[in-house]
Amino acid sequence: MALLNPSRFAAAVALAAAAVIGAIWYLRPSGRPFAVERTADTNILLVTIDTLRADALSSYGGPAQTPNLDRLAAHGARFTFAHAHTVVTLPSHTSILSGLLPYEHGIRDNSGFRVKAGTPTLATRLKPLGFATGAFVGGFPVTKRFGLTPGFDVYDDQMPETRGAIEISMPERRADLVVSRANDWIGRQNGKFFAWVHVYDAHSPYRPPDEFASRYAQQPYYGEVAFVDRALGPLFDRLAALSRPTLVIVTADHGESLGEHGELTHGMFAYEATLRVPLIVAKITKDTKAPKGLVIDSPVRHVDLVPTVLDAIGAPPDAALTGVSLVPVVNGGDRADRPSYFEAMTYNLVRGWAPLRGVLQGRDKYIDLPLPELYDLSRDATEQANIVGVRRDRVQVLTNLLRGYNTAPPNRPGQESAETAARLRSLGYVGGSAPSKAAYTEADDPKHLVQIDNDLHKATELTQNGRRDDAIAVLQSVVARRPDTADAYLSLAYAYWESGEPQPAIAVLEKGLSAGAPDRDIRIRLGLYLAESHTDARRAIALLEGMSSEDVEALNGLGVAYGDAGRSADAVKTFTRVLALDPTNGLALQNLSALALQQALATKDSATRAAKLQEAESYAHKALDADPALPDAYTTLGVALSTAGRKADAIDAWKRAVDLDASQFNALYDLWFELFAAGRRDEAILYGRRFVATAPPAFFAPDITRVRATLPPER
Repeated sequence: MALLNPSRFAAAVALAAAAVIGAIWYLRPSGRPFAVERTADTNILLVTIDTLRADALSSYGGPAQTPNLDRLAAHGARFTFAHAHTVVTLPSHTSILSGLLPYEHGIRDNSGFRVKAGTPTLATRLKPLGFATGAFVGGFPVTKRFGLTPGFDVYDDQMPETRGAIEISMPERRADLVVSRANDWIGRQNGKFFAWVHVYDAHSPYRPPDEFASRYAQQPYYGEVAFVDRALGPLFDRLAALSRPTLVIVTADHGESLGEHGELTHGMFAYEATLRVPLIVAKITKDTKAPKGLVIDSPVRHVDLVPTVLDAIGAPPDAALTGVSLVPVVNGGDRADRPSYFEAMTYNLVRGWAPLRGVLQGRDKYIDLPLPELYDLSRDATEQANIVGVRRDRVQVLTNLLRGYNTAPPNRPGQESAETAARLRSLGYVGGSAPSKAAYTEADDPKHLVQIDNDLHKATELTQNGRRDDAIAVLQSVVARRPDTADAYLSLAYAYWESGEPQPAIAVLEKGLSAGAPDRDIRIRLGLYLAESHTDARRAIALLEGMSSEDVEALNGLGVAYGDAGRSADAVKTFTRVLALDPTNGLALQNLSALALQQALATKDSATRAAKLQEAESYAHKALDADPALPDAYTTLGVALSTAGRKADAIDAWKRAVDLDASQFNALYDLWFELFAAGRRDEAILYGRRFVATAPPAFFAPDITRVRATLPPER
């Protein structure tokens, strides 16, 4: 036998150690099966991977290479038939954290809802039991403004604000940054803790880092999943170095359709591609003898997770919870059936389509729609054969089961009072958030409206790619076919507004209200456009005053409308209310900065002016601390600095604004002006030409004329 070269052997050992340091719990199976040990002295880690199909992970037979999650599953319990109760982020996470069904906690969509004060969650339950509590989230739909913060000592959610009326994707933070923040916090804990780590990368659009983009060039979604797995590795390694064991639960809020059943992403249907989720329960410890993993096929649900954690730490069960602990399933092989309720309400709330509800019992799945569906998942896992017409007996059983849940119409977001509704009617508006239809027809069934959804996705991409006229044509076609589609009006209005055509944008939104489209988002956008275009602050206020006092977006819009109407005190009060709900809301801080600046420019008293300029600067910096990529805050900061005589600093702020957003036309104009005044003629000409070429005449016609007169002819 050849002798090993000692130096080469040492190098190999070093490389291996670098790869698995802290992860020794993975390496030496003990032969004993995994079991959940009931003990109060354990850490709890909940990892939620947004938009993760169960069949994406390699441990589930999927194409994404996920070695860290695979190792976790190999020494824990991997559930093959776990289901969410809804197919969008905020409602699903609220169910995961509260143990409540969507109609119990009241969150039915991502927009317009906020978790009710006093709703028990894992954080509020574990904090009094001596756990430090920290949340580290990667996606906008679960930021502070949505009300999941109670009980958490730390709620780390710093990420950009939304931009404009439409987005291809919501703002997010990469998984490696989220994990880094979580690891820093875990490293500072001396006692037991509960940590929730939420990663968002697998959400559309699928843009994995370069290494994974090249490896999964034909399947970028799976590249995102593989990247998430690598990002989670350091988190598991950190736990393996702790003296106290950690119970780890990994799941997803929902999956992703990837074109199945005609759905490109998620939210419209509740087929298995989006409703079935991965679920892994494991323990990470310094013990070098890891248990043998289990594969469990019993039906389990998101509402079972809170009872499972309570059982695992020896806390008293809560009889008010629908779910049951999975500890007996893991430890004792309990194979009892657990019927499950599910829903998809987003398109009912934002488009007026039929609400989707259903139940799972055993492997039978019933979907209650105008065109009902029944699937035997044991034989038809991809739901290709609707057997509702041949299994009428089973349909009746499952219909009766569904009736045992609350199938009342969901509350509409931004539901107005009768007084507010009357005021809107007096202004000529028809409220679209009236009670839902008494009956939905086959024309309202999402299965008949898939092309509408695909066209809306197409229009968004066309808009983002600068093909405005093509996007407008697609959106006009959608409105003609389905006049109650609120997001079509929003996208149309956005296309006009961004092109510098405020009046057509306003007219489109008013048409949407008159057509009876679900009105929460339309009212907010119309109120903003009326105020920002200085068209009619009174109408803007009337639209927004009656909306929910906990709707952060509506409140931000109302504050802008108050400011445009000269009601500064009301505006400050409204933005302060936003910050009470969401302390790191960059838009509210930016709006307070703009108000203080407006007041500074309006006063002749030098002391008041100086104080207000300082206030404007302070709020702008706070806005940028909350969202370093907020261009409006840099623009406002520049004006405050310039007015205070700090011209060089102002120029730097405006340059940062236009680097972040080429449509910061006020910053472009101010750069032209101040650079000329400073004798920096070449730079002034550069920014002046950009302003003249891009600023919309509807807003800037006199300024464009003024700047153009100073520019030399282009060669």
